[in-house]
Amino acid sequence: MTQQSAEPLLTGVRNFRDLGGLPAGDGRRIRPGRFFRSGHLAKATEEDRRILDSLGLHTIFDFRNAADQALEGADVELRGVRNVNLPLTDPADGADFWRMVRHGQLAQLRAELEDGRAAGRMVASYRMMIRERRDEHGRVLRSLAAGSVPVLMHCAAGKDRAGLTVAITLLALGVEREAIIADYLKSNIGVNRYRVTRGRNAEGGLSDEVMELLAPLFDARHEYLQAAFDQIVLDWGDTETYLRDGLGVDPEHRERLRDSFLH
Repeated sequence: MTQQSAEPLLTGVRNFRDLGGLPAGDGRRIRPGRFFRSGHLAKATEEDRRILDSLGLHTIFDFRNAADQALEGADVELRGVRNVNLPLTDPADGADFWRMVRHGQLAQLRAELEDGRAAGRMVASYRMMIRERRDEHGRVLRSLAAGSVPVLMHCAAGKDRAGLTVAITLLALGVEREAIIADYLKSNIGVNRYRVTRGRNAEGGLSDEVMELLAPLFDARHEYLQAAFDQIVLDWGDTETYLRDGLGVDPEHRERLRDSFLH
């Protein structure tokens, strides 16, 4: 599979794609079949499992926390795959907020989300993950440099925690920012989007007003990823320093990464 070829349709897994084909400078590109991303695998069908098994995955990184897993379920098990659960948020972080999203009344939603507050929360979250999840992101990159490929990265929707970790990995591989952003925005395509659910008795259900209020939480927006890139510059000056000093990923690690992923 390449970026230009049709992806296999996984009916129980959202936002699945192969990053093969993305340009990484010097005429090199990510090799197909080495780097995948998706939403969670808890609802994978038997056919989905067969397709995932056929990928020959070495490692799956699941960035969900315990609250996510309790809500959605554990990933299906695949033969011979190393499963690494590496939460990028604390299990209690935002639990009340997400309970409000699913069950809150309209007045609560308006108070928490309208007038740019929802988008502001997302921007703050992306900046926080750059500042405070350096150990986790460094661990992922060093693991990949040590040979944990082919790899699949996912969270719940495959958009934010996985999306940012994918972006950081692509930066380490030398992929152009424009290509990173373009791939990130593919999470907005209809078949990729996370299915929003609301409680049966939640006022407004999934009305147009409710969906408009919730949209910033479930969209992939350029401003979110740009906020992460801006935080890298603010804290470390440039990507090279961030990777080396922030994540502990030295030039040797990066060369191994490029050898593993690029052709």
